Amino acid sequence: MKLGLIAGNGRFPFLLLDAARAEGYEVVVAAIREETDPEIDRRAEADADITVHWLSLGELSRLIETFQSAGVTQAVMAGQVKHKQIFSSIRPDWRLAKLLLNLRTRNTDMLLGAVAKVLGDEGIELISSTAFLEPLLALEGVLTERAPTEDECRNIEYGLKVANAVAGFDIGQTVVVAAQACVAVEAMEGTDAAIERAGLLMGSLDGDASTLERRLTIVKVAKPNQDMRFDVPVIGMATVEAMIRADASCLSVEAGRTLLFDRGALLERARQAGIAIVAVPRAS
Repeated sequence: MKLGLIAGNGRFPFLLLDAARAEGYEVVVAAIREETDPEIDRRAEADADITVHWLSLGELSRLIETFQSAGVTQAVMAGQVKHKQIFSSIRPDWRLAKLLLNLRTRNTDMLLGAVAKVLGDEGIELISSTAFLEPLLALEGVLTERAPTEDECRNIEYGLKVANAVAGFDIGQTVVVAAQACVAVEAMEGTDAAIERAGLLMGSLDGDASTLERRLTIVKVAKPNQDMRFDVPVIGMATVEAMIRADASCLSVEAGRTLLFDRGALLERARQAGIAIVAVPRAS
């Protein structure tokens, strides 16, 4: 059994790699030069059933050729590829350039959906990025010792309305709320950077006293028609650390459609910081 792994940044590719190997898959990794942690090479050196091929983000044709040469017919995307990269100095090959020119909009769903179709046309099926990691999906309910306060619950209720609207346009999946007011909306910078931006904004307010609770609530959702093959919401230790720096006290994620990495350490760090984390059901 062979599996192609298109590896972005962060720990996601490594967790998926471990899970696939545990199930007996030989893994062919397409490591993105602009994103993937070089640690992936050391993993391959220690395991003969892992091979790594380094590609630039713009080399779609080479990605296809790499998988076809290795006999890969199923592949998975794991790890973030920053959306802003499509405006960076990468040079798209002819296949990617043609794909980009034919897109109506260059949001994540449109771009990655087009890449998935190209792969499929070449005999490479892109499967769900949670296929090997379903135990890491957040279950509905309060995940920390502390439950959200009444004020935080009001923030979540308001934040879900805003976040679902924003996610519906594929702009971002996270909003930051304080006192039922939207402080920041995630765009190309990503969740953690949006949290830090909100923290800086709140820290710039004059005076210590306020009639409004200034601590931040983070609300992260999946898209209304989330394609589980890519851009699945992920929460890890870096998000909790960003919340601590921003003086955020509560995090709401979507149950069944959000991956929690390093769950034990993440929840313990949240407990130490007095952060409440809750997984809410998908909005109807």
